[in-house]
Amino acid sequence: MNERVEALRKAGHATILAFESSCDETAVAVVRDGREALANQILSQIDRHAVFGGVVPEIASRMHVEALDPLLDAALSEAGMTLKDIDAVAVTCGPGLVGALLTAVSYAKALAYARGLPLVAVNHIEGHVSANYLAHPDLEPPFACLVASGGHSHIVLVEHYGEYRLLGQTLDDAAGEAFDKVARVLDIPYPGGPLLDKLAEEGDDGRYRFPHTHTPGKYDFSFSGLKTAVINQAHNLRQQGEKIDAADFAASFRRAVVDTLVEKSVAAAVDAGAASLAAAGGVAANRLLRRELARQGEAAGLKVYLPPVALCTDNAAMIGSAAFYRLMRGEAAALDLNALPSLRMFA
Repeated sequence: MNERVEALRKAGHATILAFESSCDETAVAVVRDGREALANQILSQIDRHAVFGGVVPEIASRMHVEALDPLLDAALSEAGMTLKDIDAVAVTCGPGLVGALLTAVSYAKALAYARGLPLVAVNHIEGHVSANYLAHPDLEPPFACLVASGGHSHIVLVEHYGEYRLLGQTLDDAAGEAFDKVARVLDIPYPGGPLLDKLAEEGDDGRYRFPHTHTPGKYDFSFSGLKTAVINQAHNLRQQGEKIDAADFAASFRRAVVDTLVEKSVAAAVDAGAASLAAAGGVAANRLLRRELARQGEAAGLKVYLPPVALCTDNAAMIGSAAFYRLMRGEAAALDLNALPSLRMFA
């Protein structure tokens, strides 16, 4: 197997079949040379989980099992390929829901073993960063990247492909988690974050005043205090019999989160000497965040890269992109690869 990995590394080319099942999207993609998604099939489970107000891990795992076979067929058909055209198999091994992760990890290991193909394990967060390579052919390290999702908020410096330096991170709640919790306060159904963003587009973001949390680390985030302040204000207003304007409330909260994310990301990129700033993760689909990153980043002299919304949410194409650069470094996983629900990019 090492010989096959070395041959691919020396050739500098690989077509990778990638799998993603870390939460509630099942995804299979075919990616060429880390930059071109030949196929990107995604099956969302949102409708199934919406009745419960959030992701039910057991249901997610069972749906992944049911979806992997047909999605594999669909991805190969979309790419106009068969398994004979595949050079390596990639899979998200963490972080995520352990049962959900295990479905694709087991599937990918079996397929790699049966076909005699290298297996590449990918960190889900690295996958989000790598989504930018698919969207922007001219993007090369080094660059700074804001990674913001339901479970993660980091600012990283991408020094080389597969090499990262942490510049800042959340000390408590992630940005996406805060969006989801405040959405519940406003009785916005699951998935709360995207629907809150849509509602906020109709509101006045100066109507309500929310705090901007300060942290010991210049580039770190803290959203727990903001979330609590928002919940308390909503409770107090209702206790006083005041009607909450949901659009204005959502817009004001969104403004507080986005201002913090953008201010610290731009400052971190500039101070790190980066010429470019990218965004990644589900929160990178937020309309205000995209507008403000572009505006403030460019005003600071940065070239700003934003992946299309379809590549912000969980998908397998980003996993295939990250895997390519891992493979080009000669990295491959053993067949005893396990799901790592608490996998970290940084110690």
